[in-house]
Amino acid sequence: MIDPLSLAAHGPVIPVIVLQRVADAVPLAEALLAGGVKVLEVTLRSDVALQCIEAIAKAVPEALVGAGTIRSAADARAARDAGSTFAVSPGYTPEVGRACRELGLPLLPGVATASEVMGAHGDGHSFLKFFPAQQAGGVGMLKAFAGPFPDIVFCPTGGITPETAPQFLALPNVKVCGGSWLTPADAVEQGDWARITRLAREAGALRR
Repeated sequence: MIDPLSLAAHGPVIPVIVLQRVADAVPLAEALLAGGVKVLEVTLRSDVALQCIEAIAKAVPEALVGAGTIRSAADARAARDAGSTFAVSPGYTPEVGRACRELGLPLLPGVATASEVMGAHGDGHSFLKFFPAQQAGGVGMLKAFAGPFPDIVFCPTGGITPETAPQFLALPNVKVCGGSWLTPADAVEQGDWARITRLAREAGALRR
């Protein structure tokens, strides 16, 4: 089982992906990979998400594809069975944490408050998703977390743009951020894979 923190080593931005058609999954993954983005979070926000994860896992083995929007043990099992190499949850419950441990599925759990940070950390998680980042206090909240939680690092996700990402990435307790701007719905709908590759390359340049 990979260390969830190792995901941050592959680039400064993890794309948060919503797919509506299985046919788009592989070309999208290839476009992101061509732009230097290797870690892909496919959210379970559509009926075809698990099929998309399975397609990417089989056809694009160079990519590290994981499942986002994991909300239950059943979600975690389905994600693992589809070929996910990691899981991301919008919040955290002991049930989800326990299921992922039992499945050998690395988990990046979501938190938005100090109590949630303590709960996730108490279950052994020290790399956490701060979500929804912009709405939950943004850069200021992460600076505040650094005092009582010096041993915890974050992946802020939610409302982050190419313009604000550098402000988050400049924080010592931020290792990577999540962003949906790498895969705009209109670009996916139109099959504009060149645009997605360009956005992926631009995201790579945000590294500190």
